[in-house]
Amino acid sequence: MAASKVLTGARVVLPTGIVDGGRVIVDGTRIADPGTAAADAETIDATGHWLVPGFVDIHNHGGGGASFSGTADEVMTAVRTHRAHGSTTLVASTVTDDMGILTKQAGLLSELAEQGEIAGVHFEGPFISPCRKGAHSEALLRHPDPAEVRKLIDAARGHAKMVTLATELPGGIDSVRLLAEHGVIAAIGHTDATYEQTVEAIDAGATVATHLFNAMPPVGHRAPGPITALLEDERVTVELINDGVHLHPAALELAFHHAGAARVAFITDAMDAAGIGDGRYMLGPLEVEVAEGVARLVEGGSIAGSTLTLDRAFQRAVTVDRLPVEDVVAALSTNPARLLGLDDRVGSLEPGKDADLVVLDQDFALKGVLRRGEWVVDPQLG
Repeated sequence: MAASKVLTGARVVLPTGIVDGGRVIVDGTRIADPGTAAADAETIDATGHWLVPGFVDIHNHGGGGASFSGTADEVMTAVRTHRAHGSTTLVASTVTDDMGILTKQAGLLSELAEQGEIAGVHFEGPFISPCRKGAHSEALLRHPDPAEVRKLIDAARGHAKMVTLATELPGGIDSVRLLAEHGVIAAIGHTDATYEQTVEAIDAGATVATHLFNAMPPVGHRAPGPITALLEDERVTVELINDGVHLHPAALELAFHHAGAARVAFITDAMDAAGIGDGRYMLGPLEVEVAEGVARLVEGGSIAGSTLTLDRAFQRAVTVDRLPVEDVVAALSTNPARLLGLDDRVGSLEPGKDADLVVLDQDFALKGVLRRGEWVVDPQLG
């Protein structure tokens, strides 16, 4: 059982705003009501630091040299890597592969979801456009036949959280309806859809833009494309990869301006090299070269996910992009938690929720991670 703790003196980001000199009381694995600290609670002076909710990553393929397409041990290596960077809740994303391999992996990941290690499964592919495949094997792509989509949902045993589809492909709209009926997020991505086709998919139940701007047609003045439709519709949450590589700062600003802070979810789209460094890696069946932190396919040179961790995304958003801290917390924690239907447990520092929080210094560098009342990264407050 996690010991009781009282963290005092920090700038605490709450749903109601920022509290200077605030405190967070942790009772076991949960955040407790103010003024209810146990007599033997450990007091931690966090003066000069920020306390923010643990990050929620809804799109992540791996890290620490391991992949969510690997063995259970490899999956946990990736999970622990991202936890150490503040992602206390994450969804494991697969990449395009043979359907038999994907259904088998879904079974493995569902077991880890049942154990509370991950928050569910995101299938990115194989139901995507060969025109916008990015770092996915074209030979393994297929149309989003609802029967095939249903196989993946069933294989995940109730833990399928999201499926990325090119909804303009044959079966795409029917698959969106199927996913919506089963409570699985239909995400539009790796798509060559027109504006009108994207609107149709949103009306059918699609609610997420997979890494907006990336792997989709650009905005045109006569062909506004999917980006315009996804930004303008209040039903859609847009994923953004804020690593300084995938998006120009002006594109990030455009998304925040048009979607608003309540509709943005920062993601990593991380692959094995996150938390490790440059070198050769595999992303599904494809070989990737990471140089100076940028992952690209060895064959063809397409960007192949990222080496991002969400603590770096937070720091960049505040210090480079000059976004308000409250908006960054929403994009990293509150919004993705709500999207997953987990906002009764995670995503904000409120009594009764899991004691998941991140300690940041005045420069927004990570200095501690608490998950369910236990320190994943011991606080460094000197």
